Amino acid sequence: MLDSIHPTWLDEFFAGAGATLDDPRFAGLGLEAVLPRAEAAVARGRRDIAIAGYRAWIGANAGAPQGFAAWFNLGVEFAQAGDHGNAITAYRNALLLKPDLHQAAVNLGLALEATGQADAALAAWQQALQPDDARITLLNHRGRLLELRGALEEAVAALRSSLLIDPHQPDVLQHFTHLRQRICAWPILEPDIPGLGLEELCLNAGPLGALALFDDVALQNRIAAGWVARKVPAAAERLAPEGGYRHDRIRLGYLSSDFCRHAMSFLIAEVLERHDRAQFEVFGYCSSPEDGSDIRARVIAALDHHIPVGALSEEDVARRIRADEIDILIDLNGLTRGARLGALRWKPAPVMATWLGYIGPVPVPELDWLICDGRTIPAETAGLYAPAPLPLPGLYQANDAQPIALPEVSRAEEGLPADAFVFCNFSHYYKITEEMWGAWMEVLRQVPRSVLWLVDDNPPGRRNLLARAAEAGIGAERLVFAARVDPARYRARLALGDLFLDTTPYNAGTVASDALRMGLPILTLSGQAFASRMAGSLLAAIGLPEGIVTSRADYIARAVALATQPAMQARAKAALAGDAWMRTLGDTATFTTRLEASLRGVMLRG
Repeated sequence: MLDSIHPTWLDEFFAGAGATLDDPRFAGLGLEAVLPRAEAAVARGRRDIAIAGYRAWIGANAGAPQGFAAWFNLGVEFAQAGDHGNAITAYRNALLLKPDLHQAAVNLGLALEATGQADAALAAWQQALQPDDARITLLNHRGRLLELRGALEEAVAALRSSLLIDPHQPDVLQHFTHLRQRICAWPILEPDIPGLGLEELCLNAGPLGALALFDDVALQNRIAAGWVARKVPAAAERLAPEGGYRHDRIRLGYLSSDFCRHAMSFLIAEVLERHDRAQFEVFGYCSSPEDGSDIRARVIAALDHHIPVGALSEEDVARRIRADEIDILIDLNGLTRGARLGALRWKPAPVMATWLGYIGPVPVPELDWLICDGRTIPAETAGLYAPAPLPLPGLYQANDAQPIALPEVSRAEEGLPADAFVFCNFSHYYKITEEMWGAWMEVLRQVPRSVLWLVDDNPPGRRNLLARAAEAGIGAERLVFAARVDPARYRARLALGDLFLDTTPYNAGTVASDALRMGLPILTLSGQAFASRMAGSLLAAIGLPEGIVTSRADYIARAVALATQPAMQARAKAALAGDAWMRTLGDTATFTTRLEASLRGVMLRG
């Protein structure tokens, strides 16, 4: 109403002419006159004018019924500008005027979190919880932040409360399921949530969770494809030319968020160093944090071109790759945290493959190849995977053969009995299934002078494992939990074990290679899917096929035999003795040559 009477001065204000915080002309002006002009100012890059407009209106209209909305909008603009302190004040004022403005409570918590006030954020969300739809958002944020703070059981409870209100939330189901995997809250697929069917729960287990739940390639692919369709929309265009380029050397790009102190860097470093520079020019598109680690410095030094892309949008990452005319782009994340899948949807390189980061189907339509080997993806299951498998000769997993300086370790220091047979597993708890735990407990029952040595992954998971052991008649003294330590000590203490009991359907990968390097035999139960065949690939390559079984009964029997028959123990140890690892898994020179030959085989020439 008043907007129509005073359009000129108001337009001049939002154009930036004489905008001040104390402008009596705003008195009595309806907020609806300010909103479109503030939005227009933001759209043209003048958020400061929008903020000035809201502040001027608030200053001139104390007690106005629309005050809560003005404060809320002001908070949004402050938050978008990165001024979280003023955003917190604005959201609190909005809530004073309208306590049931739940989005203000959500945003207040996010602003508090952004300023490092996690406890205050949780308190804000808890205080605002109400029995209505807004409660879902608050509970989901609580679950997310509680997990980040390590309060895993409380996070599960928050997400469960959210699902009890609305069980049909795909992202929450994925988060809820994986959290329960992490703390071994078995059975994972029976959460007792009314209205939630088994099929819906399975299909929303998430790509990572699915690898540890299902030894079913078709189901893994279906779950991953649904996740990609929901999370990674198609791009507006294809950037790379259909026929490729013509360069003197193949421009090979690696895209990763794990060029830091991460298992990926320890696997890939020597391959990057050994690439034949007469034939390959190596680019690294890196969205990894700068953690100051030696391994990050080594990886970056091994690249011909290091291109930080962490701050770029998905489209800008893709356009940078296209501008560099990359011939072959290798994604090292797959469907894991930090992946730049949106960039891949732009098809920035004529040939694109995924490798190492995610050990399963990666059904991003623009990807051409899934790098594997003939054992991890045999010919009879190759047609179930997306993208198409590209089997390397021999072994799919890269390794780093650089010498390791190891500290002295002892069983006593690790809390291990000197005279017991030490079964061990150092994988994350989410890989341990209820069925696998049952097999391990049966092995311990049949080998009385034995212990099971595990990583101390998280307190609630440890408590749940101890409780399950007690139910199986296994005392707490037979479970030993190892603290997380630096990489050198972690590797050194692997030699203290007698047999690594692998998980299935998600095998150990990097940890399995480390165990074999330290002379620790592995027993793995190989299945149908890529993730359940990883350790078998390593064992076959190093010459210890006796460590591969294909049934639960054989797994238990073989573990017991290895623990009770000294001759079998000796044969397994002998297979790993001396330079066995260096000649096979650690022969990175031969591995790199084979990788390069496979890449040349799929190269497109313009």
